[in-house]
Amino acid sequence: MDIVKIGKFLQELRKEKGLTQEQLAEKMNVARRTVSRWETGSNMPDLDILIELADYYEVDLREILSGERKSEHMNKELKETVLQVADYSNEEKARLMRRIHWLFIAGLIGFVAFMVITALGLDTTEPYESIGSFGIGIAFGMLIIGVIFTSRYAPRIREFKLRLLGKLK
Repeated sequence: MDIVKIGKFLQELRKEKGLTQEQLAEKMNVARRTVSRWETGSNMPDLDILIELADYYEVDLREILSGERKSEHMNKELKETVLQVADYSNEEKARLMRRIHWLFIAGLIGFVAFMVITALGLDTTEPYESIGSFGIGIAFGMLIIGVIFTSRYAPRIREFKLRLLGKLK
């Protein structure tokens, strides 16, 4: 898949409609900068947005993915399959965001515990010293995990984890 070619095709389709990047961004509920990144080939739209773009431009999704016009039209079954894949992808993203949300809450609780113990001057007495250290450790650990989960390496880490568990061949 040539994302630069796809980007040029998306730009061509937008210009055929007589739209600016800003106008298209408003219609797709994204930033103008995002549209620019699509058109330069530095980023690809999510699958659900690709489907919206195909419908909006009245072209076949396969045409967008190939970066050129074709004479055949997408049949209904293929479109439904792609929509199901997009829904699945969105569910996976939502599940990941819920996990990240709970990790950050755990980190926040740990940090608050550390701050309260420190503010009350109890950080030099046992058992509060240990509780404070544990709280700041949890906060720092959750911060690191959050960064890892939101990095571009998260899919590779997930794939590695599945291999370790024997669920991916």
